[in-house]
Amino acid sequence: MPSLNRLIFIAAAIGVLVGWLIGLLPDDAGLRGGVLYASSLIGSVFIGLLKMILIPLVFTSIVVGVASLQAHHQVHRVWITTLLFFALTTALAMLLALVVANIFKPGAGMSLAMFADAMQDFEVRQMSMPEFFQHFLSGLFKNPFQAFTNGDILSVLMFAIFIGVALVAGGQRYQTILQMMQELLDMLLRIISWIMWLAPLGIMTLLIRLVAEQDVTLLLSMLGFIVLIFATTLFHGAVVLPALLYAVTRKSPLWFFRGSREALVTAFATSSSSATIPISLRCAEQNLGVPRRIAGFVIPLGATVNMDGTALYEAAAALFVANLIGVELTLVQQLVVFMTAMIASAGAPGIPSAGMVTMVMVLQAVGLPAEAIAILLPIDRLLDTVRTAVNVEGDIIGSLVVQKLADDGAEYQGA
Repeated sequence: MPSLNRLIFIAAAIGVLVGWLIGLLPDDAGLRGGVLYASSLIGSVFIGLLKMILIPLVFTSIVVGVASLQAHHQVHRVWITTLLFFALTTALAMLLALVVANIFKPGAGMSLAMFADAMQDFEVRQMSMPEFFQHFLSGLFKNPFQAFTNGDILSVLMFAIFIGVALVAGGQRYQTILQMMQELLDMLLRIISWIMWLAPLGIMTLLIRLVAEQDVTLLLSMLGFIVLIFATTLFHGAVVLPALLYAVTRKSPLWFFRGSREALVTAFATSSSSATIPISLRCAEQNLGVPRRIAGFVIPLGATVNMDGTALYEAAAALFVANLIGVELTLVQQLVVFMTAMIASAGAPGIPSAGMVTMVMVLQAVGLPAEAIAILLPIDRLLDTVRTAVNVEGDIIGSLVVQKLADDGAEYQGA
């Protein structure tokens, strides 16, 4: 029987092909409706299973990870190394986006008037930087039961950090609770291994629906920008991040992609870093040999604050909109875009309708019309696939880098 890795890869290819064929059928065709309904049904079950396990998994993995790091006196090194690595990769992603956008000038020759109807019917939700910070910080500390119910990952993560620190501070007094958390985490990872056998079918159906429902006419009108974003994001994911991994760990990019393929394909199909956390943890621990105390801390944190692909997209989109309206952004204005996109991408998980709000903030920072986000919304779902895969790649590579730089010297498994 083929490996799960191979089954997922084959299923993804079939999903794209079938989606393309279904997209050729007229909208009122019975076959098209039936296939899309079945795809939606199966895909939603797969996503639902991942979301079902997500919050308990994030909570237990962070509690166990923080408790283990505290016990090994590693927590400060891991915190600092993790945040520095995430800041570095996000900065490199945006620098790449700005350089490429300045060279190729996406949107040049087009006019904002082409999109007047879309912009007129769109109501933008605006938020100032002080409001953004207030909303973000207030979202960090919530009633934990409310956070669990609403799926607020960042709030759950913060509560779990406090619990992990308290378990170590209590020593033997709380040993039973820590052991229970470790056993609960083992049980959740076992459930994930069961869910993974539905992954090929779930990913195939998600991709069928994604490809079939794209508006080909709209995609062709925006083809230059779409290709530029795909190419730039893929360059960051295929060259920049693997180069950092090799520079620090001497691990082969091929070894990494083989070990993380399940998570990357799932991220591509679901467009959700959060929903992919269970599979990212499984790949990091079982395939790449990252210790649970490192992976269980770095990956859930990265899924909420480390958004290389998102930051890259927002920086490039700002220059795209500027070219549409015939405005040449100065170096200072591009530095403002750089800083705003970096802050906004890191803070996005704490904001409802995160991508929309943070993109508006980036445009407003340099005086571009916020309504121009309406131009990007129809193609956003397509672009979200590759940038989410790169976001997840950065999280997993981050766990490998942090292990190498901040761990006590334990070696990875694998080669």
